[in-house]
Amino acid sequence: MSRLNFTDAIVATVLPFTEAGAIDWPSYTRLLEYCATPEGIGAVFPNGHAGEGSALSADERIQVIEVTREFVGPDVPLLAGVIAYSTAEAIAQAREAKSAGADVAVLFPLPAFAAGGTRTPAAPLAYVDAVLEGADVPVGIFQFPLASGLGYTTETLVAMAQRPGVLLIKEGSGTVQAYEDNWRQVKAAAPDVAIFPTNFDWFLAQVAIGADGILSGLASLTPHLLIDLWRATEARDLDRMRAVNDTLYPVVRTIYGAPPLMDMHTRIKAGLQHLGIIESARPRPPLLPVSDETAAAVAKVVDGADLARHTARASERRRKRAS
Repeated sequence: MSRLNFTDAIVATVLPFTEAGAIDWPSYTRLLEYCATPEGIGAVFPNGHAGEGSALSADERIQVIEVTREFVGPDVPLLAGVIAYSTAEAIAQAREAKSAGADVAVLFPLPAFAAGGTRTPAAPLAYVDAVLEGADVPVGIFQFPLASGLGYTTETLVAMAQRPGVLLIKEGSGTVQAYEDNWRQVKAAAPDVAIFPTNFDWFLAQVAIGADGILSGLASLTPHLLIDLWRATEARDLDRMRAVNDTLYPVVRTIYGAPPLMDMHTRIKAGLQHLGIIESARPRPPLLPVSDETAAAVAKVVDGADLARHTARASERRRKRAS
């Protein structure tokens, strides 16, 4: 546990599927070469929302972790999403993730918490404690938007952060005010717990307030831009931060701005397909393919950000890896 030091940009990987719905492993390998190997990527996070973890079978989740671990090697921290409907299921998923090669199990809130369970620490803390004890693996906390009913209060996050074995928080509260409250109070109580902004609509504001890095599914498409933003943040170079954000802004608004928001990761896939990194942008149901109009809009902003210049470097790294 002590060897894990989380910082930099963490990529929450999307997962490509074939037109028939099976996992497209060659496309996934190309994706990892593109988004997981650039200098400045601090960890890789499969089986989360971006990776459609809730649509995978247990065997598929395990295989995704195993394939990712084999690709990134033993020294890159590997997080794995745990999206469960009960504490017992979460413990089982966390055990499987650890056995498959994950260093940290990132716990999504249980759906039952939406009925008021997040308003006090009791149920969320019992959940985290049960997974820590039952799976014997370090955990991360996935903070949902407060408006969803699944986002934890600052009091709860502080209590979670003080549990031995909690290493990081993926902070997606959905408001800048909540983010700053959580940043200040968690860091005061548990300074070694890493906090990663993940609210795509205001990366710039969050890293300016304070952060230990950036964690996002958008890093599947724009790893280099998020690395640049984080490097500028570390250097306290506000002009550079703003310049990177100017390039990110149209991409962010196209990926995340139009309803329905549930299509956000499919739009990322559309961008990756446009770049030739994955063969198909098709998601698994209940998600639906994006329209041709949306795919064209994504392609336009991908070209505007000149993301294609990075694909040649990824291809070169892939050739060197194969030789």
